[in-house]
Parts: sequence; C-alpha cells; structure tokens
Amino acid sequence: MPDHPRHFPAVLTFAATDPSGGAGLQADLLTLASMGCHPLSVVTAITVQDTSGVEGIQSIDADWVSDQARAILEDIPIAAFKIGVMGSVENIAAIAEIVSDYPEIPLVFDPVLASTRGDEFASEDALEAMRQMIVPQTTVLTPNTLELLRLALGEDEDRVPADKLARRLTDMGAEYVLVTGTHDSTLDVINTLYGDSGVMRSDRWQRLAGSYHGSGCTLASAIAATIARGLDIEEAVREAQDYTWHSLKFGFRPGMGQFIPDRMFWARDEDETESADQPDTNSGTSNDVSRTAPTRRDDLDPRH
Repeated sequence: MPDHPRHFPAVLTFAATDPSGGAGLQADLLTLASMGCHPLSVVTAITVQDTSGVEGIQSIDADWVSDQARAILEDIPIAAFKIGVMGSVENIAAIAEIVSDYPEIPLVFDPVLASTRGDEFASEDALEAMRQMIVPQTTVLTPNTLELLRLALGEDEDRVPADKLARRLTDMGAEYVLVTGTHDSTLDVINTLYGDSGVMRSDRWQRLAGSYHGSGCTLASAIAATIARGLDIEEAVREAQDYTWHSLKFGFRPGMGQFIPDRMFWARDEDETESADQPDTNSGTSNDVSRTAPTRRDDLDPRH
C-alpha cells in the first residue's frame, strides 16, 4: 500500500443542500476544498431553490443527522466544525449534543435565519434553541446585522448598538462574534469582530455592486478553514474576509438570479476572470493592515 504523508485538515459542516451550488452545503464544500481543507458533510435539510430564492425545504430526520455525523467522527479526526442551516429544532438539539462531545474542536456558526430574498429558515422556537444549545458552544459566530438583532433579542428595541447586541451573544457563551455589514447602508462593508473585551478588529471592504447568493456561507466556511489550518482567531477572520471578498469580486451569474461567488477564482486564468459576467470590481482594503487587494494570481491562492 503506498505511503501518503500529505495531510489536509478536515472540517465537518452541518448544512442544507443548495441545488444551484451558490449557498449551503455546496458552498461549504467548495470553500473548504479551495482553502486547502478536506470537507466532510452532514446533510441537515434538502431545499428546492435556484439563484433567485428558496421554494421549499425538507428537514432530514434528526436520527439521520446524528448517524451521519457519528459515522464520520468515529473515522476521521477533524480540525473544526461549521454549522449553517440546521432545518428543525430536533436537528439543533441533535447537533448540539454531537458537538458537545468535542469541546476542544473550534466551531464556526453561521446563523442563517433567512435567505437574501427573505425566505425564512428559522422559527422562534428554533431561534431559542440556537441561543440555548448552539451559541454557548460557538467559537466564532458570524451574523449579519439583521441576524444579530434577531439572535440577540434586539428586534423590539430602538437603535440598540451593535456592540451591546454582540455582548449579549458573548454573554450567552459565544467566544467571538463577527458582525458583517453587508446589509448596512454604509459606503463600504464594515465587518467587526467582538470578544469578551469588546471590539478586537474592524475591517473595511469596498462594497461591490450586485447581489450575491452564498456570501455568508462562504465567509463562515473560510473562517473554519483558516482556523483548521492553525491561524489564530484574528488572523483567521482577516484571511477569511480577504478570500471571501475576492470570491465575490470574481463572482459570476450562471442563472437569472443573483451572482454566485467564485470560490476557485485563484485557479483561473486572468483572461477568464476579466471576461466573466461580473459586477463592479474595485479593490478592497482592511483598516487594520492598510492592504490593497493583491493583483498577482499566485498571491490570491489561499492554499499558500
């Protein structure tokens, strides 16, 4: 039997399928593989959707969710968990029990509560189950500002500042909360990482034109990948944002709906990306490092 010394960190994702390949499980797998990890997957729900929106969702039985995960975890050591749409309260409970058996493994939780179009993925019972069972076990939580309001019980309060809402989530047990500004009306997208001590870093990115399907899934999976590859939290979050921004910059529109991030942008020829059907692609910067987007293809390869 040949000897294979190469090892890729394995990341296990719990997510719903997306037949369009834009979001959900397919987005996770593409992102993790692109960033040098071996993706492992547990299907939590099956969706009927395209690049325009979700038409239906069918949750997988909670026992099947548990059996999928247990079979993999008994076979392959993993470096990180990533959680997206869980599909039902029963699945939330099942997943919470599974990850509680591996408290030393980092967990990235993307609280997908609705699609970009507004299709609901989480009931109030599901939200409460997330708060009680998943958030306390989370290493990095990645809500946008709308998800932050719902998850932190801020919907009925007028103009509660984001730092206060993020603090509520760290008080619930999340170690870090990365609040993304994609839904804000700011000129640039500002993403802020909070910890127990407050703001840890704030990154500013040029807002790209167009609407994207799967950007949140891509970011959360990229964070899981960078953590699995050994980066500390702040650097993992920074590198994951850089990767995600470039996947959006080189995004493409395969159907009649939203653009899809190109998670393999770094592997394509320059003329392929420049001629693609793309929205505006100005360069992005981070306040913390004052870095402009790299231009050489080798510099964009997240595997390096």
